[in-house]
Amino acid sequence: REMDGRIRVAALLIDLEAQLRTRLLWDIEEPDPAALASTQPFCIDTLSFPQWLQFVFLPRMRALLDEGHPLPAKCGIAEMAEMHFAAADAVIALLREIDLAVTE
Repeated sequence: REMDGRIRVAALLIDLEAQLRTRLLWDIEEPDPAALASTQPFCIDTLSFPQWLQFVFLPRMRALLDEGHPLPAKCGIAEMAEMHFAAADAVIALLREIDLAVTE
C-alpha cells in the first residue's frame, strides 16, 4: 500500500514537471547557488514559485523517493500555488493531488 502511494507521488511529480514545461515555466539554467540557499520559506526572497518547484521541491521529493526515505507527514504546497497561479489552474490541481498523495 505504501509503495502504491510512493508510485503515485512519483507519477504526479512527472506530471508537475510536464505541466511546468508545457507552460514555459521551466528554466534552462539553474539559479545561483546563493539563491537556492535562501532560508525563507519557498525561497520567496530569491526564486519565483515555479523556480522553487523546479529547483527545490521536485529534486527534494525525488531524492526522498529514490533513497527510500519517508515522505513528509504534512505537505501543503497547493496553498502557496494559489497565491501564484489563477484559481482553477492545472498546476494547483496537481499540487493538491501531490499534497494528498504524500500524506496518505
